[in-house]
Amino acid sequence: MGIFEPFRAIGYITNSVPFSVQRLGTETFVTVSVGKSWQIYNCAKLNLVLVGPQFPKKIRALASYRDYTFAAYGSEIAVCKRAHQVATWSAHKFKVRLLFLFGEHILSVDAKGNLHIWAFKGIEEHLEPVGHLTLEDGFTPACIIHPDTYLNKIIIGSQEGSLQLWNVSTKKKLYDFKGWNSPITCCLPSPALDVVAVGCADGKIHVHNIRFDEEIVNFTHSTRGAVTTVSFCTDGQPLLASGGSSGVISIWNLEKRKLHSIIREAHDSAIVSLHFFANEPVLLSASADNSMKMWIFDTSDGDPRLLRFRSGHSAPPLCIRFYANGKHILSAGQDRAFRLFSVIQDQQSRELSQRHVSKRAKKLKLSAYVWRLQNFVLGEHILKPSAEIRSPVKACAISACGNFAVIGTASGWIERFNLQSGFSRGSYIDTSEKGACAHGGDVVGVACDSTNTLMISAGYHGDIKVWDFKARGLKSRWEVGCALVKIVYHRPNGLLATLADDFVIRLYDVVALRLVRKFEGHTDRVTDMCFSEDGKWLLSSSMDGSLRVWDVILARQIDAVLMDVAITALSLSPNMDVLATTHVDQNGAMFSGGISIDAFASGKEVVHVNLPSVSSNEGLNDMDVDETATKSSPSKSIASKEFSDQQIPDLVTLSLLPKTQWQSLINLDIIKIRNKPIEPPKKPEKVPFFLTTAPSLSGGIIFESSAVTNEDDADEKANEDNNASTIKSGSRKQTSSLPPSEFLQRLQSSADAKNFSAFTEYVKGLSPSLDMELRMLQIIDDDDDHENHVKRPELLSIELLLDFFIHEVSQRTNFEFIQALIRVFLKIHGETIRRRPDLREKARTLLEAQSEVWQKVDKLFQVAGCTVAFLSNSQF
Repeated sequence: MGIFEPFRAIGYITNSVPFSVQRLGTETFVTVSVGKSWQIYNCAKLNLVLVGPQFPKKIRALASYRDYTFAAYGSEIAVCKRAHQVATWSAHKFKVRLLFLFGEHILSVDAKGNLHIWAFKGIEEHLEPVGHLTLEDGFTPACIIHPDTYLNKIIIGSQEGSLQLWNVSTKKKLYDFKGWNSPITCCLPSPALDVVAVGCADGKIHVHNIRFDEEIVNFTHSTRGAVTTVSFCTDGQPLLASGGSSGVISIWNLEKRKLHSIIREAHDSAIVSLHFFANEPVLLSASADNSMKMWIFDTSDGDPRLLRFRSGHSAPPLCIRFYANGKHILSAGQDRAFRLFSVIQDQQSRELSQRHVSKRAKKLKLSAYVWRLQNFVLGEHILKPSAEIRSPVKACAISACGNFAVIGTASGWIERFNLQSGFSRGSYIDTSEKGACAHGGDVVGVACDSTNTLMISAGYHGDIKVWDFKARGLKSRWEVGCALVKIVYHRPNGLLATLADDFVIRLYDVVALRLVRKFEGHTDRVTDMCFSEDGKWLLSSSMDGSLRVWDVILARQIDAVLMDVAITALSLSPNMDVLATTHVDQNGAMFSGGISIDAFASGKEVVHVNLPSVSSNEGLNDMDVDETATKSSPSKSIASKEFSDQQIPDLVTLSLLPKTQWQSLINLDIIKIRNKPIEPPKKPEKVPFFLTTAPSLSGGIIFESSAVTNEDDADEKANEDNNASTIKSGSRKQTSSLPPSEFLQRLQSSADAKNFSAFTEYVKGLSPSLDMELRMLQIIDDDDDHENHVKRPELLSIELLLDFFIHEVSQRTNFEFIQALIRVFLKIHGETIRRRPDLREKARTLLEAQSEVWQKVDKLFQVAGCTVAFLSNSQF
C-alpha cells in the first residue's frame, strides 16, 4: 500500500448506454450507466439517490424493476438489489447487447442472436434461463419492444432493416415485416394500439401500423445522421420526440403530420435516450456528452424550455485545482468548458462557462477571462493584450494581493493588468530579445512571489527569467538546457519546479538563483506536477502511467504508484488528505486518499493501483448519496478505512477516536454529578385512571379483579423476600447461573485466541457504557471470599482484563484510549487488585510494560524539545 489509495470518482453523469426509467409510487427514477457502474437519480430534482457496485467490464445494457437493477457487462448479467449484487447470470457465450423487461422476466440478446429468458422471482435459486430461442442468421438485433395487448409477443428490429414478431411463450416467429432498406436503430410502441415508431439510420422515422403492416406517416430529420431514440408524449398532446446523432431533438406533431419544434444544440453529442414522463409535459434526454436534461412544454407557443439538468465534462479535463479550502475543484477540459465540482455534495457542482463557447473559440484564445466565483459569473473585464499582439494567451497568474494579473502569449509577450479596472499596467520586455518581447518563443508559465517583489517567467526554449514586479525590469536569467513544458512556483518557500522534455524535474531557488534539486525517474512525458501545501512534497505524473511523490527536503522519491490509465492533471488538497487526478479518455475526476504512511521506508517500490470507482465504499451504498454519503468530506470517509498494522519503531499509535469519547470516560463521575436533577420528580396533580386487563381467546377485553392483582403483588413480595434472604445467607448460586455478557464472552474468546484486536474494536464502540461493564465486575463482599479461598468469576474476568491491558500497551496501539481505560479500571478495581497476590503480580507486569513504552516516547519528546530550544536560542 502506498501513500494514496483510490477513493472515488466524481463528474460522471451518464454515457452512451440508454437509461432505464421506472415509477415507484409518486416518484420517478432513472438508472444510468457510468462505465463499469450504474447510478440512480430521482427525476424530481435529478439528485443522486443510489450508486451501484463496480463491475469488471463496462456496462452495455441496463434494465430495472422496483428494487432490482440488471446490468449486462461482457457475456454476463449482474442482478443487483438496491446497491448489492445478489446474482450473476452467465448463460451467454457472447457479448450481451440488449436487455428488456418483459413482465416478470428479463429478455437478453447477445451479439450472435441468442435470446435468453430469465425469471427474477426467487432469483437466488434460479440462476439458469427459463427459456431460449435463436434468431435467424443474417438478422442482427438492434432493439426490442412489446406492443400493448400483444400477449407474450415481442417485436425485434434488426440492423438489416427488417422487423420480426415473435411469441416468447411458444418460441416461434409469427410474422416478418417488410423493411425500409435502412438499418433500424430504435423502435417504440405508441399510446395508440397497434402503432409503433421506428427510427432508421438514414434519418427517417416511420410510424407504422403493425396489425395491417401499413405505414401511417414518416418524418425526416433536417440534420444528417441516424435517428437514435424516439418517445411519445402521453399527457394528451399528439407529440413525438426524436433524437439524432447530431445532438438535435426534433418534436413532431402527429395530428398535423409536420415538425412542431426543434431543440438545436440540445446536447454536444449523440442523443442516447428520450423519455416523456407519464401524463406530464416533461421530456428527459440523455446524451453521450455526459449530461442529462429535462425539458418542459409550458410556453405559449408550445416550444420546450430547459427545466433542469445535470452535466459533466463531455471531453477529458486537462487542468484541475482545489479551491475554497479543498471543498471545491475547478476544472477545464478539451470541451472548452470551465466547471466547478463540489467535493462535499454533488448537487452543488456546476458549469461556469455558459452556453456553447466553441463559437467563441477564436476570440477566447486571444484574451484572458476573469471569473467571480462568489457569484459564479464572469468578471466585468476581459484582459486583452496590446492591439498589435495577435497571438493566443498561453499562461496567466494572479498576484498574491489579488489586484494584478500577468498573462503570457505564444509570441513571448508578457503584460500586467489591474483586475479592478481591467487596464494594462505595462509589459515586461527583454531588450536582448528580437521583436521587443519577454521571450523568444512561447511563454509556458508565469508566477508571482508572495510579496509582489518578483515575477518569474519561463520560455519554451528553456530560458527562465526573474523580473522586478513593479519596475518590470529584468533582474536575472538562466538557461535550463532543453525545452520547457511547464513551471510550478511555491510561494511560501520560493522554490520553482520546472518540467522539461527530457523527463527531468528541476527545482530552483529563485532568490539564490541556483539549482537545488533534480528528480529523475519518469520514462515518458511528464504531464503535471504540484507542491504540497507545506512545500515538503512534490507530486508528478507521467504518460508512463506513474504517479511519483518526491521529498523535497530529503531529495528522494518516497512513493511511486502505477495506474492503468495515465494521469493528465493532478492537484493535492490544502489538508494533504485527498489527491484529485484526471486521466486519459476519462471525463471525470478521481479522488485518492492519503491513508497510510508505511510507504516512507520503500520509496523505490512501485505500487500498482486501479482507478477509483464512482462509489466511495463498494457494497455499502444502500443510502441516499446526496443526503448521507456526500455530506461527509473525503478525509472523514478515508479515516474510517482500515489502517495498516505495521508499527513505526519507538512510536505509539493513537486510536483516532473523538477526543470527547475517551475524555468523557475518565470524567464520567463528574458528568453524572453535573447532570443530577436539582429537584426530585413531582407527582402529577391528576393521576390518570387505568384498569388492568388480561388477554382473552375471544379477543375481547377482560378486566382483572383487584383480588387477583393483590395476590400477584403478594407473590412478588414473597419472592423478593426469598431472594433477599438467599443473598444474606451468602449463597451465590444465582450469580453463577447467569449467562455471561457479550463483553465477557468477547474477552474470553480473545484471550483463548491470544489476539485482542477484535475485542479492542468492540470496546472502542461501547463509549460510556464501558463504565457499566467494568462496574459489573466489582466485588463487594471480598472478605468472605478471601477466607474461603474461592476463585470467583469476577476475579477471572479482572485477570483477563489485566492480560488485555498488558498486551495492548506492549503493542503501542490505541495509546490514548487504552490509557483512559486503564485509569477507569484501576479506579474501580484497584482495592481488589491490592488484596490479591496473583492480581498484584499481573499489575506489576503491566507497570513494567507501561514504563518501558513511556520511557521511549518521553525520550523522543525530550530530544525534540531540546532541539527546538537550541535552534530558537541560536544566533545565525
